[in-house]
Amino acid sequence: MSENAKPISEVYRPELTRLPEISRRRRLARWLIKGLTWLLARLLLNVKITGQEYFPRSGPMLIVSNHLGDSDGVVGLAFCKVPFDVMGKVELYDLPVMGKLLEWYGSIWVHRGQPDRRALRAVLQGLAENRMVAIAPEGRESVSGSLEEGTDGAAYIALKADVPILPIVFTGTENWRVYGNLKKLRRTRVTLTAGAPFRLQTTGDRRADIQNGTQTIMITLAQLLPSAYQGVYREEVGEEHDGA
Repeated sequence: MSENAKPISEVYRPELTRLPEISRRRRLARWLIKGLTWLLARLLLNVKITGQEYFPRSGPMLIVSNHLGDSDGVVGLAFCKVPFDVMGKVELYDLPVMGKLLEWYGSIWVHRGQPDRRALRAVLQGLAENRMVAIAPEGRESVSGSLEEGTDGAAYIALKADVPILPIVFTGTENWRVYGNLKKLRRTRVTLTAGAPFRLQTTGDRRADIQNGTQTIMITLAQLLPSAYQGVYREEVGEEHDGA
């Protein structure tokens, strides 16, 4: 598989994919895990936050973000005002620590690189229940360290559920950077930047709306990032600014 090809899950566990029930025990687990991520972020990272006022306390809301490394999830959970539903690749389920934590928290397990109707139904059900759900439109952790081409899943969900989108972006959370500094007992400078929520426009042409929606989502993320992190959308962001 080429470096630019999106990954395809080699594990197929459809029985795991569902919307997690928010029981009293899981609600407690979510707040405990949120507290743990806050502690880890404070101890191991030097986090600068911009736009935290945009984080809502309730949904429905689709949260979209870039994906640079493992610390994205830690920082996002730590500094969002309330816990939200997350989507995790099904391969993580069998990991001894990470898999258990995600299962206790309540992950929507997803099979990457293939139509996962169960995952889509779970996300749509969550949004219908006024939840907040986070998704990385790139479909994987970036291999270039900057924005890769977005997939259509986030736009499809936002249009189908008719919900607002909250864009957030991270910088400095690349694994090589964070883990490299930890080995030297150094805290890594990272940023979390949230933008104003927005809705996708519709024209009645479903296919075109999804394609345009994906472009809107990715350019919105790129506009929140420094140019070095804008990746394949850098020129388009520059063109929009030139025409402003």
